Amino acid sequence: MTPDLLSSLSLSTPELILAVGALALLMVGAYSRANTANTVTGLAVAVLAIAGAWLIFRTGQGSAYGNAFIQDSFARFMKVLALVGSAVTLVMSMRFAKAERFDKFEYPVLILLCTLGMMLMISANSMIGLYLGLELQSLAIYVLCAINRDNLRSTEAGLKYFVLGALSSGMLLYGISLVYGYTGNTGFQEIASALGSGERQLGLVFGLVFVLAGLAFKISAVPFHMWTPDVYEG
Repeated sequence: MTPDLLSSLSLSTPELILAVGALALLMVGAYSRANTANTVTGLAVAVLAIAGAWLIFRTGQGSAYGNAFIQDSFARFMKVLALVGSAVTLVMSMRFAKAERFDKFEYPVLILLCTLGMMLMISANSMIGLYLGLELQSLAIYVLCAINRDNLRSTEAGLKYFVLGALSSGMLLYGISLVYGYTGNTGFQEIASALGSGERQLGLVFGLVFVLAGLAFKISAVPFHMWTPDVYEG
């Protein structure tokens, strides 16, 4: 392996811990005969704790993967918040999941993948990195919304969120393609330089409008918030 690749892997070790941990826990749950929801949940919290400890004490700062991934003090702070929030969510939801009968081993695995998507978004330094992290998080949330298959509202919420999420993803990806077509790059710095050059190309403006509309759908910002009540109720 080249030194650049080793440096990139070192900076993204917390994300690799979450990815490997999620896949390993998926195998543990799939090949266990008994209900291992509580065991997998405890192991998922341990994976989050390991990733957080590595992030605080071992991870350096810099850029990785051709400047597409940024690790700095602000990114580390936000990632620690995401890890802590996910761990608290897992611990607090154990009793509720059992009461609502969706205490399945897939639940903590999906939380890990969702957290991985959040961390990738935090360190993204390009439109493509942002899109990949956002979609990884969104795909996990689609399944989480419909994880209680015996509940009609839960199934309806997952289906509605998936359909509207696919629409917003299409808008976001179309906007990214327009931005790339008019700037020749997907990096945030390059796009900012193109906007500050004084030549406001109409296609670039349209691309950014589509990107903002797609992101507004994802965060249910007005006027793209119509799906939120149905999904939250489910």
